[in-house]
Amino acid sequence: MSKLFTPITFNNITIKNRIAMSPMCMYSCFNEDGKITPFHMTHYVSRAVGQVGLVMTEATAVLPEGRISPRDLGIWEDEHIDGLKELNEQLHSYGAKTGIQLAHAGRKAELDGDIFAPSAIGFDEKSKTPNEMDIADIERTIDAFKKGASRAKQAGFDIIEIHAAHGYLINEFLSPLANHRSDLYGGSKENRYRFLNEIIQAVKEVWEGPLFVRISTNEYQPEGNRMTDILYFSEQMKMAGVDLIDCSSGGVVHAKINAYPGYQVNRCDQIKHEANIPTGAVGLITTGIQAEEILQNDRADMVVIGRSLLRNPYWAKAAADELHAELTAPVQYERGWK
Repeated sequence: MSKLFTPITFNNITIKNRIAMSPMCMYSCFNEDGKITPFHMTHYVSRAVGQVGLVMTEATAVLPEGRISPRDLGIWEDEHIDGLKELNEQLHSYGAKTGIQLAHAGRKAELDGDIFAPSAIGFDEKSKTPNEMDIADIERTIDAFKKGASRAKQAGFDIIEIHAAHGYLINEFLSPLANHRSDLYGGSKENRYRFLNEIIQAVKEVWEGPLFVRISTNEYQPEGNRMTDILYFSEQMKMAGVDLIDCSSGGVVHAKINAYPGYQVNRCDQIKHEANIPTGAVGLITTGIQAEEILQNDRADMVVIGRSLLRNPYWAKAAADELHAELTAPVQYERGWK
């Protein structure tokens, strides 16, 4: 039996297969207001029609200054709830479970006005220098993640993912490449993890459902986090009640990355078994056979598909055909799928 098309359950939420749509920025909001548009409805719902088990939104900013671009989705105010609720109703109608990635861009925000980071170090020489966050800024941001989680609950999401990867704010706190603080939020790996831990605890005060965290498992720089640091963070997240670690890489600083099919899976595998926590594998996973190998060899619990789903909203159908697996068609498409 194909493992790719078997259900998986996290904290009483059952996803019908092991395929998740990776959060991918669409830069498509009107008027810089962070609200859902007709494009988002078409984009996400078409993947649910295509039978993706878990449809995850793009990075959704918990504060206006936490957007990567002025046209990112937001969840920093109650006015965002209705559009996200309508999206969830559509996604659920096709049997998909839904996730929202709560995010803050930190020093990688390309916006007018002030931007914020653990230390006043720009991403590169062309980037704006961020304001170093004081304790009040940190507390305000943690509270924004908590309020974002509460709004996500009101909007009807099944799963929350905290974005702690790709060099954005939480990743900046985790990494010695971006975090040069000398207070309780900098220095040792225990201190660098503190910001993420406090966000997790705050979110769990208002959120009872499954909680995922996306991290960069490799920073591709010898001065950055080592695998021992990543495993420490992963073990702490497991103890904090995180249900799955979404294992990506890179983004903290510019780096040359040798990207090849499945290039991030080895670290995903290591985290799964050494930290004893479910993981999602991501990174140039393009075929059903490749995805099935990852799952059957117990290297991950889910596959998180990005660019392949941009190319083909019906990637799940193509994978099922490859694996000679049964995939229930939406009733409207039964004639074409049989």
